[in-house]
Amino acid sequence: MARTGLYKSEVKKARDALIAQGRHPSVDAVRVELGNTGSKSTIHKYLKELEAEYGKVDDRKASISEALHDLVARLAIQLEAEANERIGEVQIQSTETERQLNASIAALNASNEALSEKLSVVEAGTQSEVAAHARTAESLQRETIARHTLEQQVIDLKERLLENEAYRESLESKHTHAREALEHYRESVKEQRDQDIRRHEHQVQQLQGEIRHLQQSLVHKQNEITGLNQDGARLVAELSQAQKSLYELQGLERKHISEIELLKVAAARIPLLESDLATKDVVIVELRNQLSEISAQNDELKAQFHEQQLELVKSSAVIETQKMILADLEEHFDIKKLTPIMQSPPGIQK
Repeated sequence: MARTGLYKSEVKKARDALIAQGRHPSVDAVRVELGNTGSKSTIHKYLKELEAEYGKVDDRKASISEALHDLVARLAIQLEAEANERIGEVQIQSTETERQLNASIAALNASNEALSEKLSVVEAGTQSEVAAHARTAESLQRETIARHTLEQQVIDLKERLLENEAYRESLESKHTHAREALEHYRESVKEQRDQDIRRHEHQVQQLQGEIRHLQQSLVHKQNEITGLNQDGARLVAELSQAQKSLYELQGLERKHISEIELLKVAAARIPLLESDLATKDVVIVELRNQLSEISAQNDELKAQFHEQQLELVKSSAVIETQKMILADLEEHFDIKKLTPIMQSPPGIQK
């Protein structure tokens, strides 16, 4: 620790002692000679002043004896001057100092004991500091090892970064090629989609034409169904009329049979009715002819009724077939779009 109140004479003594020993009077050497006390800046300042006063030391030009002689001479002069100066000061201060020293001795004894205690505390603190320093050194060593490890990791990471950069450039190149291929694929897909759209529009137009044709056919079929329904109703009416006529003919036949029975009874009276026989024979022949005609008409009516029943069955089959076709059309096309067209009059398209 630097000592306060360092005098130039003390620096000069230390400098001269070093010169006498044949050593160079550097700042550090002078400070060591002074017992590691004094500020380096103060020592340097005094050395500069001494060099300015006495000149620099040149061991190569001056021998040890000359240096000693010069040193002794200068010391004598300096000592005489300083002694005269100090004697006066000491004589003035000696009385007061002696008095203060007597008072300070007791205080110094007490302070010595306190300092001893403080020294014990300081020694304990010093030991703690030494232990802390050891721990700090150990921590520093671990930190140094960790720093070297981290530096190696940084080097490895830089190498991996370079590899990743190369890989990224490769990926960018691949991405560029992929993007170009994707753009080409998009163009081809767009062209294919345009062709599909045009083909779809053409198919839609064809389907719309087929729908219009089917709608017209459906209207025509509906008209035919209506006509067939009307024909069926007419045939049912004719069938009812034919059945009514058949019932009348059957009644007439029963009547004729009754008349024949009467005629048989009357035949027993042939001798009595010989005059009327020829007329009645003619009547019977006519009645038999009428009966044959009626039977023929009945057979014809039965055949017509059978044919009408067959036509009715065919019409029903045609209607069922058309219903199935209509159901298929409703499955393939939107019924909401077809319904207004089906309900519109024939020949009008919405």
